[in-house]
Amino acid sequence: MAKTIMRSLAMKALKCPSSSFLFNLRQTHNPRVQTQVIRAFSALMSPPSKAIVYDQHGAPESVTRVVEMPPVEVKDKDVCVKMLAAPINPSDINRIEGVYPVRPPVPAVGGYEGVGEVHSVGSAVKDFSPGDWVIPSPPTFGTWQTYIVQDQSVWHKINKDSPMKYAATITVNPLTALRMLEDFTTLNSGDSVVQNGATSIVGQCIIQIAKFHGIHSINILRDRPGSDEAKEFLKELGADEVFTEGQLAVKNVKGLLTNLPEPALGFNCVGGNSASLVLKFLRQGGTMVTYGGMSKKPVTVSTSSFIFKDLSLRGFWLQKWMTSDKAKECRNMIDYLLCLAQEGKLKYEMELVPFDDFHVALDKALGKLGSQPKQVLKF
Repeated sequence: MAKTIMRSLAMKALKCPSSSFLFNLRQTHNPRVQTQVIRAFSALMSPPSKAIVYDQHGAPESVTRVVEMPPVEVKDKDVCVKMLAAPINPSDINRIEGVYPVRPPVPAVGGYEGVGEVHSVGSAVKDFSPGDWVIPSPPTFGTWQTYIVQDQSVWHKINKDSPMKYAATITVNPLTALRMLEDFTTLNSGDSVVQNGATSIVGQCIIQIAKFHGIHSINILRDRPGSDEAKEFLKELGADEVFTEGQLAVKNVKGLLTNLPEPALGFNCVGGNSASLVLKFLRQGGTMVTYGGMSKKPVTVSTSSFIFKDLSLRGFWLQKWMTSDKAKECRNMIDYLLCLAQEGKLKYEMELVPFDDFHVALDKALGKLGSQPKQVLKF
């Protein structure tokens, strides 16, 4: 009998205004039924949400706005997640600008990774419970909103003891660093790698993960104010050598290395002259992996690098790797990286910013306020 009343009132709740629903509920004098109906009703719909959306592609500061989103139905296999934190990544900005290879159709909610807490689950969901911490894995579009409803297959449960800002940012940058260290050549303890863009989060992660496995790192920075402080910061993370591009304006850059072996693997996220400096360090038969192009300049390679050094040029795009039937492997690596972060063995600079201050955080992410740490929205 109670189930019949519950089902009847739940159906009315979906069809009538909330005031009518409450009136019908008050007519049911059984307190147990009232409680069950309230629970059933709250599980059917998510709470209203606040989101950062863009209706067209363009300059992020111009096309993004905050909107109120209506409740969303939570279906049998859905999980409703209350977002806790989500970063502003360069790829998020590129998607809004319309220049990223893969982007959601507009209008769209911004954001691609983050961490949240399970708010409610559909009737067929067994592996998640309210209060669990989860991340979208692989990442999913639309993390810049207070509540997200997605199929249970999207979510990966993580340890609630994980530091929140690391849980929000663990998938894109640290996982890129780990995969690039493992996917292109076999590195052994005592080997070396070289990279530009060393102060980026990927760069910071490469230094620490390499150090953890006994691999040396040679790091290249742009010539700019604060480079001395940046060098010290990277050395504290575990960098073996740190050079500015100006220091490498010599004929034999390898003469600057002391007891380090010539690197077999290099990483480029800048392009232009900075990529050429990475190539100069590589040993015979070495490989340079390009995963970004911050300078927006092409990678130029000398003929001798191919003929006499037999260098290889490769590319890496995490999104492609994650969509190639790697879901389980991806989640295992995320757990591993979160353990490193929890133990203090993996760290990088971030700034938590209240969600309501989104446009301030966006200006910082766009570089309008000078060099800033990774901006992470806290809901």
